[in-house]
Amino acid sequence: MTALTDDTLPMSPRAMRDEMIVFAVMALLLASVPFSGIYPFFVMQALCFALLACAFNLLIGYGGLLSFGHAMFMGTAGYCSAHALKVWALPPELGILVGIAAAFGLSLITGYISIRRQGIYFSMITLALSQLLYFIYLQAPFTHGEDGIQGIPQGHMFGVLDLSKPTVLYYVVLVGFLAGFLLIYRIINSPFGEVLKSIRENEPRAISLGYRTDQYKFLAFVLSGTLAGFAGALKVFVAQNASLTDVHWSMSGEVVLMTLVGGLGTVFGPVVGAFAIIAMQQYLAGFGQWVTVIQGSIFVICVLTFRRGVVGEVAHYFRRSL
Repeated sequence: MTALTDDTLPMSPRAMRDEMIVFAVMALLLASVPFSGIYPFFVMQALCFALLACAFNLLIGYGGLLSFGHAMFMGTAGYCSAHALKVWALPPELGILVGIAAAFGLSLITGYISIRRQGIYFSMITLALSQLLYFIYLQAPFTHGEDGIQGIPQGHMFGVLDLSKPTVLYYVVLVGFLAGFLLIYRIINSPFGEVLKSIRENEPRAISLGYRTDQYKFLAFVLSGTLAGFAGALKVFVAQNASLTDVHWSMSGEVVLMTLVGGLGTVFGPVVGAFAIIAMQQYLAGFGQWVTVIQGSIFVICVLTFRRGVVGEVAHYFRRSL
């Protein structure tokens, strides 16, 4: 029987105050991006992946479930939203809801299949299901195979917000990210989140206390997959395409990398990790395929020297909750 760690205990007022201060600073910095001269497309892309990484962190960081197929939720939502926007000519808000609904349905099915297994068996099942979907989307007529769905119209959200304007689109993506982030924050600090942490630390003890752990893990899987789908639906408006890249196993690997580099089981770690990885892809693109080697080297260094991740080490050093 292993002892419960500090983050399984109810949050103290000081910890909540620290996290709210950091959140406010993060929100202000992100809100000022259009006035800073930073390339907005890079930040919007990073925000989408940050939300995906936060959703993944909900599953592995607080539920202890390692999924190697989380890209399937992002890719499925992207394809469904893109199809709804381009073929059905739905407005942006309904296109996003279609993508979220598709990710929700997929998470129900895949969660029902995989959640009864534990450890590496659970991870391998999610990887197999993700690859199965990859080959389905490769052959499905509505995805247009390797070409993907191109030229997706951005439209007017709620009939007012013109998403073809970069500044308007940026703030819509930012609001979506902040809303998803706050929802995840509320989940991990709710009684449900506390039970998840106890299951992660010692599942037999949680079972002995009367908790139906499979149901809690299944709900965490569905919530994580649905929020990952929300990130995929937002990404469609940024990239204006939906492709097989978002469903491939390598995308799931990148999400794992983002979470581990930033800090597994921390609130802000996945955000930092996502920005770090996307920044490397953006600014080291001139190195070609060597970008992957550089990312792998950084990952090895982080695992060896920053075992808690960047944010985890900072929080541990200053004895703060981040």
